[in-house]
Amino acid sequence: MSTVLLQVEEGVARITLNRPDVFNAFDDEQSYALQAALKEASRNDEVRVVVLTGAGKAFCSGQDLKSIKDSKDRDLSESLHKRYNPIIRAMREMPKPIIGRINGVAAGAGCSLALACDMTVAAHSAKFIEVFVNVGLVLDSGSSYFLPRLVGSARAFEMSTLANRIDAQTAAQWGLINKAVPDEELDQAVNLWVDHYRQAPTKAIGLIKKMLNRSFHSDLDQMLDYEALCQGIAGRSEDHKEGVAAFNAKRSPLFTGR
Repeated sequence: MSTVLLQVEEGVARITLNRPDVFNAFDDEQSYALQAALKEASRNDEVRVVVLTGAGKAFCSGQDLKSIKDSKDRDLSESLHKRYNPIIRAMREMPKPIIGRINGVAAGAGCSLALACDMTVAAHSAKFIEVFVNVGLVLDSGSSYFLPRLVGSARAFEMSTLANRIDAQTAAQWGLINKAVPDEELDQAVNLWVDHYRQAPTKAIGLIKKMLNRSFHSDLDQMLDYEALCQGIAGRSEDHKEGVAAFNAKRSPLFTGR
């Protein structure tokens, strides 16, 4: 059975981490399979929104420590460069929105994975844990980048050094995620966003995502120039033409993502 499931239907790519017996903890196979699934979703022109979730009761519990217990002198730096960093880069470079469907615990690299999504909704039973310090390690897989930007430096230090469990409702209040909902309403909440994004102007949203990513390391003048560049690209899109035509005809636009 595949450790990562990819289903593409009606403009939606649903990617499911599929090791439920170990709470979807990463082994080597699953990390490379997720890289491949993200690559496929990115290059498939029919895909306009991606949903990332976990099978069973968890989203992702991070690295499967049992799978590497017999590895002596394992180079964790090399593991990050080959396995985890390509995943996070693929998510942030994905020219389509990624919705995180957090159905249970998101710990360690699993928490990083949740933070790298563009929109995130979690079930009330979900927990977010930066668990690295419990095994004498530091944040990785992008958590040191995303966490302080989302919750501020004080709470980022708290989560990183106490490894405390943050429930979904607190995570939403802190701005760690977009929304927390009762477990039975999780799919309904996800599908509301899915329905929006698969009918949205995908090219414009992909450009917006690139602009927001760049804003973290650019000054105002650089962003003004980059906005002009991206607006020129968006202005030549079929979706822009359709949006203007629909506005003038006083009807809803029918975007195609091109």
